Amino acid sequence: MSIRDNIARINNLKEDAALRSGRKAGDVLLIAVTKLHSAEEINEAIDAGITDIGENKVQEILDKYDRVKPVRWHLIGHLQTNKVKYIIDKVDLIHSVDSMKLAQEIEKRAGNADKTMDILVQVNSAEEESKFGVGVCEAEALIADIKENCPHINIKGLMCIAPLEEDPENARPFFRAVKEIFDRHKDFTTLSMGMSNDFEVAIEEGSTAIRVGTAIFGNRDYRSEEK
Repeated sequence: MSIRDNIARINNLKEDAALRSGRKAGDVLLIAVTKLHSAEEINEAIDAGITDIGENKVQEILDKYDRVKPVRWHLIGHLQTNKVKYIIDKVDLIHSVDSMKLAQEIEKRAGNADKTMDILVQVNSAEEESKFGVGVCEAEALIADIKENCPHINIKGLMCIAPLEEDPENARPFFRAVKEIFDRHKDFTTLSMGMSNDFEVAIEEGSTAIRVGTAIFGNRDYRSEEK
């Protein structure tokens, strides 16, 4: 199937899942995850209706930024403090803020650029050591700290990555735990949950933004990452 066909299929599944959760398809944003995919592939996805793309690494944003058609950029991978300065004027939303140290650097760079940076706080609801993110019990303290001390940051909501399971149903409690935190904050609008293997369950649990790569572009060639 083509990229266009894959996007159409995902949009149909997204709409069905949204309806099951009492919402409309337009209530859930499809972010195309473009890690290791070319600018040409990204532009093909944009031509097929994609308005938002997500990159895991700062360097890939810098490499592709000028070769990709107008689109909203999301930084969805782990962000090192020393890389913030490179993307503060390029991305629309940072999904992966999980420490006050990172928030303070974003605050500094956003202040220097005279802008307000939209972010999500990443919550590691499964408490997986291999994943980044603040724990469920620490999330509220980090949210409060950022709100109090970072006037150039706007917390739009939360992000999480559920454990990769053969049965997507197993991800449901991890999504639900993050949704409970989200619901306590009436000013939050974005709940970034769900990837290629589990986005339907994530939508059923309240996700407003899904991050889908493989189901759109096919498997990544990780050899290109090693070059």
